[in-house]
Amino acid sequence: MKQRIIVLGAGYTGAVAAGRLARRLRREDVAITLVTAEPDFVERVRMHQLAVGQELRPRPFSEMFAGTGVELKLAKVTGVDVDRGTVAVVDANGAEELEYDSLVYALGSGWNTQGVPGTAEHAHEIAGRPGALRLRERLAGLDAGQSVVVIGGGLTGLEAATEIAEARPDLDVALAARGGLGDTLSPKGRQHLRKVFDKLGITVHEHTAVTGVEADRVTTADGTSVPAAVTVWTAGFAVHPIAQASALKVSDTGQIVVDGAMRSVSHPDVYAIGDAALVKGPGDNPLRMSCASGVPTAWQAADTIAARLTGGKLPNTTPRYFNQCISLGRREGLIQYVTADDRAVRAALTGRLAAFYKELVCKGAAWGVANPTLGLPTRRRPVVRTGARAAAPVTESA
Repeated sequence: MKQRIIVLGAGYTGAVAAGRLARRLRREDVAITLVTAEPDFVERVRMHQLAVGQELRPRPFSEMFAGTGVELKLAKVTGVDVDRGTVAVVDANGAEELEYDSLVYALGSGWNTQGVPGTAEHAHEIAGRPGALRLRERLAGLDAGQSVVVIGGGLTGLEAATEIAEARPDLDVALAARGGLGDTLSPKGRQHLRKVFDKLGITVHEHTAVTGVEADRVTTADGTSVPAAVTVWTAGFAVHPIAQASALKVSDTGQIVVDGAMRSVSHPDVYAIGDAALVKGPGDNPLRMSCASGVPTAWQAADTIAARLTGGKLPNTTPRYFNQCISLGRREGLIQYVTADDRAVRAALTGRLAAFYKELVCKGAAWGVANPTLGLPTRRRPVVRTGARAAAPVTESA
């Protein structure tokens, strides 16, 4: 009887996990199903580019997983019953229930309105392709001189503001941040960031909390009204709510609590990866939601499942950071080098070389989805464990 492995979500982490499992396990032993609502891979790290009108290369899953043995299920996930080992989905033919022995939960995250009034009704988001395309249409309809306000001083906000300002120099672009501009960067990084913002003519509202969003303005905590023909909301991410509605143990953020092998601490036949998981990194600090955090968790989960099923050696690694890669338009970039636990160090790469570096990282991430073993020789191992929903003791994991 084949081991049934279901992967929910085909972003960077889900797609990498599915492909890696297919290259670790024999097809006659396992049935790997990748459930995704979209037929094409979405390069989420490029949504700010899509929003300003740039065309992205199509990456159909049917081509990326051709010949791998991964079965694609184009459907929307509506629920997970971890006690029964089932996933509820809806596709073009209606509702269906899928059974699993091992589940990889990679449904990721979307935008987080933070409960600010008017955000859901009036703001735009770039956490996914539909939002980026809606923003693209809205920006294309703006006349010269109209205002765009980006809310959020994190990496997504910095990339969105600079991309819009570079693509549409005729617009009045501003950024509102709760803290200082680039306050988590090194002095060199902050200096370069301010230089690029000044060059692009971006107005910065630092130490500013936005408390309301209307169709033509945003309101700040001190009562200031900032004109905004378009508001782009990038103030954090919120995880998909399905895990919180299940019996899985989740954190206050709704992320699934996992051990070092990415296994749910409450249901060891469920693995959570990427933004959906609360993963401890160096210094026992939670990893931030990012592609840089997510892909190593996908490797860890896939290798753990393969080892558990084949009797191989369980992986024992801790995800760590090396740098933060920030695009500042198409001609400028910033590579901030960091400690293992993501704190900025003095070293930073800037300018066109940094922009080229970031572009290589983006291309490499997409290549990694289609080549989850990094192009290295692969040996598919036979499954030695049998039985539906067989689960090794939690103490196996590191």
